Amino acid sequence: MKIKKRVTFHTARHTFATQLLSKGVPITTVQALLGHSSVRTTQVYAEVKQRTILNDLQRVLR
Repeated sequence: MKIKKRVTFHTARHTFATQLLSKGVPITTVQALLGHSSVRTTQVYAEVKQRTILNDLQRVLR
């Protein structure tokens, strides 16, 4: 199976951040690693994680 999505620096950075958050790394640590000056910028990645959790729970509870 061939992956057709183009892998960019942004894709890798986003994957890195969401994986760290899913493993329990504090958001302030992820903020520092990504070089964000505001934690609000980093919270975008946490929102993605929360949407994934909600989707997973909804799928199981159906």
